[in-house]
Amino acid sequence: MTNERTKIVSPTEATIVFSREFEAPAAAVFEAHTDPAQLAHWVGPRGTIMRLREFDARTGGAWSYVIEGLGGSWAFHGSFHEVTPSRRIVQTFEYEANPEQPNLDILTFTDLPSGRSRLDGQSIYPSIGARDAMLDVDSGLDEDYERLDALLSTRATGPA
Repeated sequence: MTNERTKIVSPTEATIVFSREFEAPAAAVFEAHTDPAQLAHWVGPRGTIMRLREFDARTGGAWSYVIEGLGGSWAFHGSFHEVTPSRRIVQTFEYEANPEQPNLDILTFTDLPSGRSRLDGQSIYPSIGARDAMLDVDSGLDEDYERLDALLSTRATGPA
């Protein structure tokens, strides 16, 4: 399966593998994933807001937030198992409406020539059914990353 800009591969196991390139260095993309002020600007569908309950982006830290809007709210939480600055994040991700079904996310940030970078991700689910449920709503990944592109562009050029 391939979205507009994010390449998603779903092997036969209960995993989703994706790759996305950005017009920004790996350190900036990493920071947008670990700085709560930046994260709140690009995660969640357009027309929603993120309300952070907890966010401690370090090895052994935890996170929790609620996406609100569009007639509903959706709560998520997880733990940071590894945070290696500008290189890698390993975390759990759990939708609170479906408890005890966390996935493990592994994100790797790589610099490319000309100040660009690539984010490679792997999400490991507890079952193929859980993976398939996420694939059904995965179009939101491209929307999130389009919003991240805009944020990174603003950070690179400064406010208009």
